[in-house]
Amino acid sequence: MLNGFLNVCKPEGITSHDVVAILRKITGVKQIGHTGTLDPFAQGVLPVCIGKTARLIEYLDDDKEYSAVIRFGKTTSTYDKEGEITKVFDTRVNAEQIQTALKNFQGEIMQTPPIYSAIKVKGKKLYDYARNGEEVKIEPRKIFIKKILLTDFNYAEQFAKVDIECSKGTYIRAIANDLGLMLNCGGYLSELTRIHAGKFNIENSVKLDTLNSFEAVEKYLINPLEILDLPKLEITCEEHDKIIHGMAICNKSNINNGFVILVYNNKISAVGMANFNEVKMKKVFE
Repeated sequence: MLNGFLNVCKPEGITSHDVVAILRKITGVKQIGHTGTLDPFAQGVLPVCIGKTARLIEYLDDDKEYSAVIRFGKTTSTYDKEGEITKVFDTRVNAEQIQTALKNFQGEIMQTPPIYSAIKVKGKKLYDYARNGEEVKIEPRKIFIKKILLTDFNYAEQFAKVDIECSKGTYIRAIANDLGLMLNCGGYLSELTRIHAGKFNIENSVKLDTLNSFEAVEKYLINPLEILDLPKLEITCEEHDKIIHGMAICNKSNINNGFVILVYNNKISAVGMANFNEVKMKKVFE
């Protein structure tokens, strides 16, 4: 059985679910998932978990970093290049105006998600409302933008390249649209590359077409112990026997009221909660 993470570089033109389906077919493993959707036109880092590793997703660092290309002069229905053009503007902007406007997105802000998104309202996905022409109230959500920088600008073509480091749940498409409206020139997301997701980065990612066999997938599997930042506690054979039966063990760490990873033979046996003198099991993997 395969167990571990894959740092996949998703190409343009396919969905994140397509990546999962391809890997399931290649490996024969059904328990495969990803840690955060990338739109079909986007590319870059797509962390994939295989086997029991899927149960560790909640313990991963989920901050993201993107390189985005925003085109000014038009708005679209989806806030990206795949949508229908909804308005055309004559206004042209310069780099200084963009840099000033980007300051409004720095830090903790409220963002209204795009109507074309998978967020559910009253049990129904927003894009279903959009496709049916139904109106729905979309509540803004709190997000955090750690960094947002203009790295390139072409005045003639009116496109800007922007690097964005942000919290989970941030819609870069919405930033493109909101920036265009703020500058009164319209804007939409033209290109998107995820360059960083937690500890996964694009420099160490593997192209999907490289993962063309069971052996190739196995070769690039990453041990979860290399990714998770939780404290790790080596256990004995006797403690391992207790753990696999869900029993608590003695807390040999200096951690109180916190998660710990219990390691046996360089593998995760369990995730436990350390409290005072004992560690109680939260998730057992063997």
